[in-house]
Amino acid sequence: HRLTDRFDDVSDDRGGQDPRVFLVGDACHTHSAKAGQGMNVSMQDGYNLGWKLAHVVRGRSAPDLLATYADERMPVARSLVEFDRERARMSSARPEDLPNEEALQQHYAESAEFTAGFSVHYPPGRLIGESTHQHLATGFPIGRRFHSSAVVRLSDVNPVELGHLHEADGRWRLYAFADGPRPGAAPALAAWADWLHTASDSPVRTHARDGDDLDALIDVKVVFPSGAGEFDVTDVPEVFLPAVGRFGLRDQGKVFVTDPASDIFAARGIDPGGAVVVVRPDQYVAHVLPLTHTQGLAEFFTRVFS
Repeated sequence: HRLTDRFDDVSDDRGGQDPRVFLVGDACHTHSAKAGQGMNVSMQDGYNLGWKLAHVVRGRSAPDLLATYADERMPVARSLVEFDRERARMSSARPEDLPNEEALQQHYAESAEFTAGFSVHYPPGRLIGESTHQHLATGFPIGRRFHSSAVVRLSDVNPVELGHLHEADGRWRLYAFADGPRPGAAPALAAWADWLHTASDSPVRTHARDGDDLDALIDVKVVFPSGAGEFDVTDVPEVFLPAVGRFGLRDQGKVFVTDPASDIFAARGIDPGGAVVVVRPDQYVAHVLPLTHTQGLAEFFTRVFS
């Protein structure tokens, strides 16, 4: 009933009817079972739609947000059906009908990314920013799945995969990559963190409700280009240490430094001047921005939570 109520004043420009029925997975892309690619696509269909439905049902976003489901996933479904035709043709072909002995093996190798579900690349739109600042974080392509990398969590000095901490909880993620090795030597990060924590146009403030934790909608994490032991976790700006939960305890698990075995700044092409990487609830990179581009960040989230 809550979802129906949210649709009372919404019409579909293409058909004049309320868009209340959504097809997911094999309901809209039936094909052979070769390679299991249908499972990967189906799960991403559901993930894409799920967080958007939650935003709308909870009144965080307008119902027209749901139009982006078909906009983003319909091309994927078409690609899957077309790919399956080619896979079925090659798999059923007689050896003498193939270009060479390695043709089928080469086809499997070249399509591995697609069948694993990692080749989807959403174009710029309401939920995907332009690539103007992509050079600040070349290893996090805008519109593609967040590419994890090893870091060290400062609070307990444990090595972790940054992407593995992205829980399926419907929240957005902001990954701030610092412009200096420690809090006192990262002026751009300090100014950005202060704006995010206190400014009236900050997305974590503008779109919050009374009683929300600071990270209820947007989970903010920071990574410094330094090693463990160079500063204490409590030295970082307050926005990275939000008071959460019933007892208002400080969450100290949002601060990271580089792993000596794998420098994330080098591995993911992070600019020394720092960067902000915006990641959607379904783990797709939505935007890359400079630490100084606070207006662009505010405007992006206004498109989401409106």
